[in-house]
Amino acid sequence: MKFIGAGSRPGRPQVDHDLVFTIPNLLTVVRFMGVPLFIWLVLAQKEYGAAVVVLAVMASTDWVDGYIARRFDQTSKLGRVLDPIADRLALIAVAVTLVIAGVVHWLYLAALVVPDAVLLTMTLFFFRGHPDLPVSVVGKVRTGLLLLGTPMLVLSRLDTGFSAGLFVAAWIVLGLGLIGHWIAAYNYFWAILRKGRMQAQHDDGTA
Repeated sequence: MKFIGAGSRPGRPQVDHDLVFTIPNLLTVVRFMGVPLFIWLVLAQKEYGAAVVVLAVMASTDWVDGYIARRFDQTSKLGRVLDPIADRLALIAVAVTLVIAGVVHWLYLAALVVPDAVLLTMTLFFFRGHPDLPVSVVGKVRTGLLLLGTPMLVLSRLDTGFSAGLFVAAWIVLGLGLIGHWIAAYNYFWAILRKGRMQAQHDDGTA
């Protein structure tokens, strides 16, 4: 089974419906709800094992909601907007939490936030809202790597016999994820710029 674009049916174009109450959207809401739970478990309870379970559920919903949406024709305009927002919120909130807990250095957080801040500024400047760009393969792989590496890093905090090896493996995965993050941001930067200029030219032509 393929992981990227799983559930899509060959020969059937994907249509974003005007739907709100769908299973994929519900799973996205679950991902939103996992963020404060993770923060509470790490900062208030120091329950790293339970926090990893929450991260695993959040990561799995990111794949499952996309599969269900494509497989059962439940793709929606709302889901197309909510899904990447949920991904960003999860990644940044988890990174902030781990910085506060002393698990990662603040430079890791900066490496996540700076590209997104630039893209957000461009999006607000050109579109005053969502740019409605397709999610890139690099972006999906990046998200998967970061969602995989983060629980590995949290697990390395537990007192086990393989904590050191898990710590190294986690940072290899996270390092690849950060590289993908910047590559995806670079591609989105030019995509936003091109679409924004085309929209401005169209508006000038119809003014």
